Amino acid sequence: MKTSPIRKIFLALAAVGIVTFLVVLFTRHPERAWQAYLINFLVWSAIAQGGLLFSTIMHTTGAKWSGPLSNLSEAFTAFFPYSIVLFLLLFLGREHVFPWLHQDLHGKEVWLNVRFLFSRDLIALLVLYGLGLAYTYQALRLKLTTAEADGGRLRAFLVRRWQRRPGNLARCERRKHVFSLLYMLAFALVLSLIGYDLVMAADPHWYSTLFGAYSFAKAIYMGLGALIILAAVLQLRPGNGFEIPASHFHDVGKLFFAFCLVWADFFYAQLVVIWYGNISEETTYIIERVMTAPWNILAWVVFIVCFIVPFIVLLNKKVKTLPRFMMVFCGVIIAGMWLEHLLLLGPALNHHATSIPLGITDVLITMGFFGLMAFAVSGYLKQFPELVRVGRKEVA
Repeated sequence: MKTSPIRKIFLALAAVGIVTFLVVLFTRHPERAWQAYLINFLVWSAIAQGGLLFSTIMHTTGAKWSGPLSNLSEAFTAFFPYSIVLFLLLFLGREHVFPWLHQDLHGKEVWLNVRFLFSRDLIALLVLYGLGLAYTYQALRLKLTTAEADGGRLRAFLVRRWQRRPGNLARCERRKHVFSLLYMLAFALVLSLIGYDLVMAADPHWYSTLFGAYSFAKAIYMGLGALIILAAVLQLRPGNGFEIPASHFHDVGKLFFAFCLVWADFFYAQLVVIWYGNISEETTYIIERVMTAPWNILAWVVFIVCFIVPFIVLLNKKVKTLPRFMMVFCGVIIAGMWLEHLLLLGPALNHHATSIPLGITDVLITMGFFGLMAFAVSGYLKQFPELVRVGRKEVA
């Protein structure tokens, strides 16, 4: 299967990101390269994980309206293998992404051990991604029972396998249901673990019992935003056969709005409890990020971009039905969530910073990760084009 021009652009973006990362890595400030790498790994992996979660939720609840959008959400599983490789590469930058390595951990040495951390997180990601891929496999088998084997290698392999072993479709449906439940459970547990190990542990003497829920809630928030962007791009691109009614954009937009509120609620719940308790071990973390320059400016930007503006704008019903507007709007919010990761990690990785450690190299590395995600998702949709071809009459 030949690579289309648009996918070549995605590959070029990925190459630009790789080159930029390597250039920064071999300068006087390699920590900046690893900071951008860690943030982007967390953001784009969460987008893929949260994107697939939409399909598992819709399947479990029996939401028939979501069929076309569920097809798109399953395409995010194509990023899972890349995410595993990116996580493994993170081990090379352990001296820069784990500031607690040379600190007195006061009894936390058993848990905050690099080899143990990478081992448990790798196993957790493999379980999560394995369940996600198994769910998508069963979903594809149910949808492509009469499909042709022509196309890419993956498609040909799967279709021929299913033709040789037709199997029982009712059994496939049961397996799909089981995998959807297991994926949702693993999603909550694994995202909590990743949040604790790669984000909260950057400041090892601070803790929050709500941080796990906060981590997977924002992954759903970003995943829904990415799904809306993907659906809008396909809706606005003529000739690909994808066309869904405005009511579908409105429905997924309401879910997006709901998780905007959930994310803000968890943010507020952590903040107000720490403020009310006024314990020095907890308040230091908040004061540094909310009241101390230069991070206080970034905190307000994140709060306004990720909550205040979405709350005001998404109250309007009509804007949620406008694909072009929602595509741009969700992109801005995801960028805000990228900055939220910088707010959480930046002070621990940049002690005594006098300005926000953000520059053009961070943007280029981020574009590289975007190119990798877009290349993976577009490749999946190219392998299975019938999942995109859905008209208004079919989904009305």
